[in-house]
Amino acid sequence: MLTATLAIVILLLLCFIGVRIGVATLLVGFFGFALERGLGPAMQMSGQRILEDAMNYNLSVIPLFVLMGVFIYRSNVSDELYQAAHARFRNLRGGLAHSTVVACAGFGAVCGSSLATAATMTKVAMPSMRRFGYRDSLSTGVISAGGTLGIMIPPSVPLVIYGIVAEQDIGRLFLAGMIPGLLLVLLFMGTVAIWTRIDPEAAPSDTADEPGPDRRAGRAVLPIIGLFVLVLGGIYGKIFTPTEAAGIGAVGAAVIAMTRGRLLTPGEWIDSLAEAMSTTAALFLVIFGALIFADYANYIGLPFLILDAIDALDLGPFGLVVAITVIAILMGMVFEAIGILLLLVPVFMPALLDADVDLIWFGIIIVLVIEMGLITPPVGMNVFVVKSILTDADLMEMFRGVLPFVVAMLVALCLILIFPQIVTAIPDLIY
Repeated sequence: MLTATLAIVILLLLCFIGVRIGVATLLVGFFGFALERGLGPAMQMSGQRILEDAMNYNLSVIPLFVLMGVFIYRSNVSDELYQAAHARFRNLRGGLAHSTVVACAGFGAVCGSSLATAATMTKVAMPSMRRFGYRDSLSTGVISAGGTLGIMIPPSVPLVIYGIVAEQDIGRLFLAGMIPGLLLVLLFMGTVAIWTRIDPEAAPSDTADEPGPDRRAGRAVLPIIGLFVLVLGGIYGKIFTPTEAAGIGAVGAAVIAMTRGRLLTPGEWIDSLAEAMSTTAALFLVIFGALIFADYANYIGLPFLILDAIDALDLGPFGLVVAITVIAILMGMVFEAIGILLLLVPVFMPALLDADVDLIWFGIIIVLVIEMGLITPPVGMNVFVVKSILTDADLMEMFRGVLPFVVAMLVALCLILIFPQIVTAIPDLIY
């Protein structure tokens, strides 16, 4: 018990002083095992774990989806997505904000990066919203929150990582994320509608009288929609595996980028591949570090200590999921999103299995919670990404702007907790 408590305290201290979570978990796992068994066995355990995971075929889906996202990001399709959404919602109160939510959902789904979505849509949507007098709190709030949508809407890298760690079918997870993703889009749009109804000055200008957006933008995004359908349809139809789908998606994204005048020089290819490699390396560092820490945690019996504590509290399956959710929400204010996923899932997995919790349902819940962590203070990475582009924006006003969207995400979380069918309906229907 003392060893487990000390390991957790040291891990938290390392994270609080700014050590990246991948490095922190690797250090605690490695040196903890070294103190228990010696330096030689610790090196052998760590090396074997990294080698086995590096050779894991299923993990190859991650760099391929990352590469697909990089190519989509560099294809500069975000402008057309925004224009297509604006053509549909321009007559609504706060139409530009509604358009931003939909464009973020579309771009985030194919890009797969929350930070890239937030950064891109800041450049695309913010000039229009400022030109028509939208308050910065609404504009930055909707962009920061909208950027999180790509984590839930498939194909999603966090869902892939959860599926690998929890040994769940990735296709089922992708299907399970569809209704929650759509629910979040509707709740965000509802938040904009309520906000602009209560405070009309937040979106004062009516854009209905301005010249309409180029409706040809809708046709321009058809290849992106086609790629999205091909990748997910191939997985759901069992035509190809998630890894094969990711490879096809990466090739398709490269073709789309080239037809749009991108990726035509060796330099652009090198930059794109280097960006994908850098992102993948950062993700794999977190994965390897968390798995080494999980091995150490299993060695010292941490999951079983947690299991005994849960049995003593007599929480029941629903109470257990709620307790883990609360812990994840608190961690989301400090830790990186993927780190939370990789820390909590291996540690609590024995308790979840013992309580017979639906792990597809739980996976969507935990991914939704780490979505929230991207916009909740004090870390709120999406907010800081938007701030890095809008240097003249007030940070406190930006965090106030995301709070209504945090409430919307909490509403979605409560609905999913109370009505698991929101998650399980489509997977149960198709599989």
